[in-house]
This record gives sequence, structure tokens and C-alpha cells, in this order.
Amino acid sequence: MTNRITLQADGMLADDAGAVKAQPLKYLGSQLQVEKDCTLRSYFQMIEAYEPLARLGDFFQILLQQYRRCPPQGCLWPDYSRLEFAKVVEMIGFPGDPRLEIYNGLRGVKGGETEEIRTLPLEVLMDMPIRLGRLKHVIFGDNVDTFMFDTVYTLFEFIDGIAWELSFHGAPPECQIRS
Repeated sequence: MTNRITLQADGMLADDAGAVKAQPLKYLGSQLQVEKDCTLRSYFQMIEAYEPLARLGDFFQILLQQYRRCPPQGCLWPDYSRLEFAKVVEMIGFPGDPRLEIYNGLRGVKGGETEEIRTLPLEVLMDMPIRLGRLKHVIFGDNVDTFMFDTVYTLFEFIDGIAWELSFHGAPPECQIRS
């Protein structure tokens, strides 16, 4: 078995031997690649196509319900060129008594900068292209230093990280930003 798995635009997974038909859980630790045409909708199509993935966390059933209520196409936010899934490592309290926090996030890309997407409904994000970003290492202390690194993501990090980020998308329509 290869240690690489590719998410295709239609939500199907493929390894070096071709399409993954069953047992997606054995690929959770595999390095993920995302095809160029993948969107956030591809992520949800993957969760629906591989039922065991929907049992990885408490948020999946709610997120799938929200996904199924979205229009079948045209779900784009005009301010963003794409969504970016990225890893952040923060060293806090250095020098002194440092602690390290590591997390993944999904953000919108506007120009060369990223922005929180939590105030936006899924209906405007579903067809946004999705890419894997670089690791951002931030050191908070007397000064703030930021470094960017190439990195790899596992299938599990991608699945869990997006579900976690989208679990914050629950603002009532009156509180959501509209274009």
C-alpha cells in the first residue's frame, strides 16, 4: 500500500493502484494530495461516498445536512479566489515558560492574504477551489516571528480539520455577512 492518497474533484479517493472502492479508514494516515479542480463540495462528496468517514466525529451528520441544503452549483464567495487548508504551529511565551499549539484551519484567500470564513454560510463556499497551504510557524514572545514551511497533510488531518472549522458555521441568517 502506498502512503499517498489523492482526493479527486468528484470526491473519490485514489491511490497509486487507482480508485479506492472500500476501506477508506486504512488511508487516514496517508499523505494527502488534492486535485487541482477540487472544491469544498469535493470534500463533502468524499464524506458521502465513504460512509465510515462520516463516523469520525460528532459534527459530520450536522455538516452533511447543511451540505445537502446547499444549491447544487454556483456556491461561490466573490471576494475569495480559493479556500486554503493549512497547519499552524504557535510557540507562545518564548522566552520564558513556552507552550506549543498545533492546529489546522480552513481560510479564504483574498489577494495574497487569508481570512476567517466563520461568518460565511456554506452556501457561498461550497464551489470554492480548495488547496493545501504551507505550514505557518508563529513564535509569540518579546517579538512575534513568523516562518512559512512546506509541509504534508494526512487524510485524517484534512477530514478532521475541515469538520472542526466548519463546526463553527452556525450563525443565524440575521448574523451572517452577505455580499
